[in-house]
Amino acid sequence: MPTLRQLFLANNAQTTNFPLLLEFERAEGIYLYDKDGRAFVDLISGIGVSNLGHSNAYVVDAVKQQLDKYMHLMVYGEYVQTPQVRFAEKLVSILPANLQSVYFTNSGAEAVEGALKLAKRFTGRQQIVAFRNSYHGSTHGALSVMGNEEFKQAYRPLLPGVSFIRLNNFDDLALVTYQTACVLLETVQGEAGIRVPERSFMQALRQRCSETGTLLILDEIQAAFGRTGKLFAFEHFGIVPDVLLLAKSLGGGMPVGAFIASRDIMSALTENPILGHITTFGGHPVCCSAGLAALEVLLNEDLTSSVDEKEALFRKLLVHPAIKEVRGKGLMLALEFESFELNKKIIDRCIKNSVITDWFLHCSNSMRIAPPLIINSPEIEKACAVILDAINYRS
Repeated sequence: MPTLRQLFLANNAQTTNFPLLLEFERAEGIYLYDKDGRAFVDLISGIGVSNLGHSNAYVVDAVKQQLDKYMHLMVYGEYVQTPQVRFAEKLVSILPANLQSVYFTNSGAEAVEGALKLAKRFTGRQQIVAFRNSYHGSTHGALSVMGNEEFKQAYRPLLPGVSFIRLNNFDDLALVTYQTACVLLETVQGEAGIRVPERSFMQALRQRCSETGTLLILDEIQAAFGRTGKLFAFEHFGIVPDVLLLAKSLGGGMPVGAFIASRDIMSALTENPILGHITTFGGHPVCCSAGLAALEVLLNEDLTSSVDEKEALFRKLLVHPAIKEVRGKGLMLALEFESFELNKKIIDRCIKNSVITDWFLHCSNSMRIAPPLIINSPEIEKACAVILDAINYRS
């Protein structure tokens, strides 16, 4: 009888030749548990998804309650479905006044696709400006605005009319012109190894977009919902986007994404052509129920308020000659080492000692630190001790 691992390798499509092959039976809080009951600290939150930790009881109960009512009914936007309406209402209530119209999708990549279409349709322009080392997903449109040629060269041709500029380079803002439909930027660059823009640059970018009638799209698929110490990362910079992209922790563990704009901008998708953007499962009622519950937990338990203190503890503890730099904001951090080879050995040692971390797609010599926001000080201390032990073991 083949094992589950053997069946996984035989029947499930693989994305690398060296998958981690970790096998878990349940998850709770910041921990993942294998079949022997061994607990692993999830120091990456399933790559930015589990901000509340795993299996939050309030979120699980919301899912169960919705399952008893209905699941899929109709393609998005035709029926008035309570979970979608209440979730959108709650999101709009905590966002700036111009972000008042929510379009739910299945994922972050789909939110990117919808936002790019929206920008072209609303402005009547075709040119797009994105950033070097950016990551926005793996679909063809999202690949087109990815700022790393290595990961997309095999899939060309991609969307035409996309230019790339450098983060914090003021001269490059001249490439944003009256022919530019949108500028797309991760508010904090994730797969680049957690790169935080300068406040002055973000404000200059906002001003340039306003001057040229270009839509500013901020991708907060990883950075939103307390991850950086504020509900939304753009709050750090004193700006507001024209379009906001959300996913990952948006669903409390269930798959859902969204792009959010003003009613005026979003109305461009309703005519010429009608049904300008459609989705079958986007805004699935069970996912929206989970997302609303997760947002209520985040707000009611004020989980964002302790993020800065926890960041400070990580920075205080993670000091070692092998650590070249600690970058990031809040609980979205990167530890830089001299090479991918060293980083990978340290990561593997951490996993062996029950702490799960990872590297970045565009910055493979850096380690990801992005635990659930519920992690406490003793748990941070234990995780950092494992990381430092791994560095000493391998460096």
